[in-house]
Amino acid sequence: MTSTNKQISSALPVMESFYTLQGEGFHQGKAAYFIRLGGCDVGCFWCDVKESWNAGKHPMQTIDAITTEAQKYPAPIVVITGGEPLMHNLAALTESLHTAGFKTNIETSGAHPLTGDWDWICLSPKKFKSPLPEILPVANELKVVVYNKADFDWAEKYAALVSRDCKLFLQPEWDKSSEITPHITEYIKANPKWELSLQIHKYINVP
Repeated sequence: MTSTNKQISSALPVMESFYTLQGEGFHQGKAAYFIRLGGCDVGCFWCDVKESWNAGKHPMQTIDAITTEAQKYPAPIVVITGGEPLMHNLAALTESLHTAGFKTNIETSGAHPLTGDWDWICLSPKKFKSPLPEILPVANELKVVVYNKADFDWAEKYAALVSRDCKLFLQPEWDKSSEITPHITEYIKANPKWELSLQIHKYINVP
């Protein structure tokens, strides 16, 4: 956990929460309870949840209420996503979830200071707002969304900055997946340190 000057949050703006299968990256296919927090200043033009960007549009929920809702489901993993969840201080949330027996995973661009105690950190850096250097060595997973072939060089830039144990994934941008996936396939065959991440939840029509 990295220290920050952000005040610890006793309540957070929750856009939605749902129980589903993790559709991407290292934990693909595992049952997980997702909590999508409102607020994002990264601004990816291809974002599929732009309605999450304005935190003020989403109801505040107490940490206790968020944890109680998660306990209704049997999955041991809770995934905190957004938006950009690290716009908020997440120390109290992860403490509450751990006390309840959950593993805590986060999906983040890394553009804000790291708060909270995490069992798994998925770093998905974006060109629109670079990740902070502090998150690179502690990321468990680097997941780069590939929009065009120039993104391969950009992915390698960050692969050189994460730890040797960090899992490396390339994921096609959904709207260009039919065009870009063959290029990703060939790139991974030539550079087998990378693995392919597909948004399988979209193929099987689950949240």
